[in-house]
Amino acid sequence: MKYKVALAKGDGVGGEVIDSALRVLKEVENKFNIDIDYKEVLVGGAAYEAYKNPLPENSLKEIKGSDAVLFGAVGGPKWDNLELKNRPERAILALREGLNLFTNLRPGILFSELIEASPLKNNIIMGGFDILVVRELLGGIYFGEKGTSNTDNVRLAFDKEVYRDYEVERIARRAFEFAMTRKKSLVSVDKANVLESSRLWRRVVEEVSLEYPEVSLSHMYIDNAAMQVVRNPKQFDVILTSNIFGDILSDEISILTGSIGLLPSASLGDGTRGLYEPIHGSAPDIAGRDIVNPIGAILSASMMLEYSLDNKEAAIHIRQGVCKALERGYRTKDIALFKDNYIGTREMTSRIIEML
Repeated sequence: MKYKVALAKGDGVGGEVIDSALRVLKEVENKFNIDIDYKEVLVGGAAYEAYKNPLPENSLKEIKGSDAVLFGAVGGPKWDNLELKNRPERAILALREGLNLFTNLRPGILFSELIEASPLKNNIIMGGFDILVVRELLGGIYFGEKGTSNTDNVRLAFDKEVYRDYEVERIARRAFEFAMTRKKSLVSVDKANVLESSRLWRRVVEEVSLEYPEVSLSHMYIDNAAMQVVRNPKQFDVILTSNIFGDILSDEISILTGSIGLLPSASLGDGTRGLYEPIHGSAPDIAGRDIVNPIGAILSASMMLEYSLDNKEAAIHIRQGVCKALERGYRTKDIALFKDNYIGTREMTSRIIEML
């Protein structure tokens, strides 16, 4: 089959890491006889500069006609004072909504070779850990009603946390399905002791759990979960949670792996089309300096091959190449034990390709 992939490099280091992922993909295409047609589209700040819109209609049309989107990063101080609707970050929210991508997968993997890069003590993380955060992506406070007012010299702002039962049901079912392919253990994170939306969340998750009797389900409040992933991350396998809690918790887990630059993500809907991106930001302060870690973007490309392009073997091949490069001791600046002993973005990509 021939696949179409939209390349949305975005801003800051986005172009550098997507270029690295593309180099690895092209190597894998040759090895596994995969035919991919790439089309670059403008999103984020770059799109605003060209069209006064962070997600122009021509970009969205091209993306909707693609099998997958490989996304870099958006944003930067240059656009911080724009209206909310024009901020580069609105592009990613609009894409999730426009493509109905309600599931966000964020693997938090501590490679055994990078234990020294984690801020946690060795006795806590010896042997590494592998956590999959399944985050609901289209509901909750990010998409609820919001507004501001100024009455009697009192400034007020509000953002509503709203969840419907079917929104919880579909993400819960997706999380249970992933748990079935792993250790059959799922922790649902909420704030049911305070929030009505979390009480509904918990009820629906328990109802869905009846369809998966083999999976062990437990519940945890978000404040306790945030503590427990630091205290003992190895107790977790699959974590299911809401939009805002998943955003915060997955970023916390990412730094425990040694660097936010290591982690990929996939945003999926009902079909096979998905959006794949490293979870780090645009990092404009290091853009163009050849020091950003490309591994998060490369592993995002691996997830794209597995979930959207139906080639798990090629996906595993990339992951093995990353592991071998780390085993050989190759490090970018963010994960180097000694800060003067590291290689650049392009060289790290070359070393991973050598390991394929």
